[in-house]
Amino acid sequence: MDATLFFNQVIGGLASGAIYGSLALALVMIYRSTGIINFAQGEMAMFSTYIAWQLTEWGVNIGLAALIAIGVAFLAGTAIQSSIIRPVEGADHLTQIMVTLGLFFILNNVAGWQWTFQAQVVPSVFGDEIFAVGDVRITALSIGTVIVLIAEVALLTLLLQKSRIGLAIRGAVDNADSAELVGISVSRMLMVGWGLAAAFGAIAGILVTPRLFLQPNVMFGVLIYSFAAAILGGLDSPIGAIVGGLVVGVTENLASTYIDFVGGDLKIGVALALIVGVLLIKPNGLFGRGEVARV
Repeated sequence: MDATLFFNQVIGGLASGAIYGSLALALVMIYRSTGIINFAQGEMAMFSTYIAWQLTEWGVNIGLAALIAIGVAFLAGTAIQSSIIRPVEGADHLTQIMVTLGLFFILNNVAGWQWTFQAQVVPSVFGDEIFAVGDVRITALSIGTVIVLIAEVALLTLLLQKSRIGLAIRGAVDNADSAELVGISVSRMLMVGWGLAAAFGAIAGILVTPRLFLQPNVMFGVLIYSFAAAILGGLDSPIGAIVGGLVVGVTENLASTYIDFVGGDLKIGVALALIVGVLLIKPNGLFGRGEVARV
């Protein structure tokens, strides 16, 4: 086995996995707070990335454009929760799924109408430098992506464990009735949760599109990998989303390199196989909690 090729694939997989983990984290946050699997999460990220790209076309620095797009994504997430999701919170799961699928198609088509389906080049926030460690090459984007993921986890942990609003969000998610009794606005906390999830999704979109080309369908494959990461780690576990993302990223890279029939064309099949395998063997994921019911 070529050690250089192996390490290059592992490093590339970790960078991709960090992006999957960021989007999986958004999926987990929404699932924990509302019990909804948001099929529009990737399109929300795509739309936010278009905002960042448009700002760069108007002459705004990519770093500032990214921060503005993340802020807009947060506000958009709260607006979507209050205007679209809240009215169907008490509906059956099929209705909720159809609502998020409807949002998926709306955002996809609006982006195509506004910016066309022509691929656009998005500059990297971290530049295009490539660093060499022996024969192993690491891009600045790969390093920056992993650092951003670590920062996301640290900030989310501090928010949920140390801040009053974080404790309020946890209370609203874990026991909405008790939270209301002590004066916590559950609906407001859920809005904040959706806003944070949209912001994490925007970060994933801004990080992944420099590797690809920005167009309205760019996040579909990323969303599949992120679903695999969330299911592998556990749909109710933020840490599981991160670990799952890294595992999925490394696994798909190694599989496409060393398994001949997989190659580059069938990499997404690795993610789908992981989803099916986890659901069959451990439906709650590696870090997920099983439901406890009193009989």
